[in-house]
Amino acid sequence: MRVLITGGSGFVGQRLCRRLKEAGHRLLVVSREPDKVRDRLPEGSDIRRSVLDFVDTPPDAIVNLAGESIAGRRWSEEQKERLIDSRVNITGDLVTLCEQLQSTQGRTPKVMVSASAMGYYGDQGDREVTEQTPPHDEFAHRLCKRWEDAASAAEKFGVRVALLRIGLVLDAGGGSLKKMLPPFKMGLGGRFGDGKQFMPWIHREDLVSAILFLLERPDLEGPFNGSAPHPVTNAEFTRILAKQLGRPALMPMPAIALETAFGEMSRLLLTGADMRPARLLEAGFEFRFPTLDKALAAILG
Repeated sequence: MRVLITGGSGFVGQRLCRRLKEAGHRLLVVSREPDKVRDRLPEGSDIRRSVLDFVDTPPDAIVNLAGESIAGRRWSEEQKERLIDSRVNITGDLVTLCEQLQSTQGRTPKVMVSASAMGYYGDQGDREVTEQTPPHDEFAHRLCKRWEDAASAAEKFGVRVALLRIGLVLDAGGGSLKKMLPPFKMGLGGRFGDGKQFMPWIHREDLVSAILFLLERPDLEGPFNGSAPHPVTNAEFTRILAKQLGRPALMPMPAIALETAFGEMSRLLLTGADMRPARLLEAGFEFRFPTLDKALAAILG
């Protein structure tokens, strides 16, 4: 099948593209700089600058992973708009592609798996969070809500839409660990604030497997929590990571220091949700790395 991927050259997208290629699928990848990303993608990938450039090559499925890093820079009002636009605009283009394919060719992609994030729920304290939990209204929630609403618009063109609310993605060479490892390896790691905030996480291999699972199951649509079944608090994450590295973790970062340094963006570090993948588990998805110690042992071993 032909699979259109946005964000295909990113940390998750690269691994997804390799898995799709290994399974015999044809890759249609969107990138503003095709020549720069070509060597990151499997040979034979069809890379074009715009979603709408694929009108003449109708995809059978779409995976939407595009979006500027939410933690890339301090949240000014202008940056907030950039974060929203980088997600909503390209998602809107995907819906437009579906509309054009329906009107010109009488066919649309069967499915779109569209990324969202754990930020959909906002700060949930220590309550257990499933896909049915009402969100706390704050910027991260509003960002994810607009992103999901944009993707769900494809449903009116007969596309099955699955929304994957992704936790912290862990693996070697990138993702959340890339910034964490240097201070922890030097023994300078520590919890953020009081460390009681939950950190939903998922190994990159499990995330890619969940995306493939949702692509292949015609009965699955709507929101799914893309995180391992055993989330941990920030303090637990700190302890387990330090133990895996054989280093102390005695340098906590006070909340006031994070708030001063990052402003509103510090909420990403100081709040969280005890997010559980209830719908994936109910559908029969099996995690290869269900616990953090097993995931980190595989990554760091």
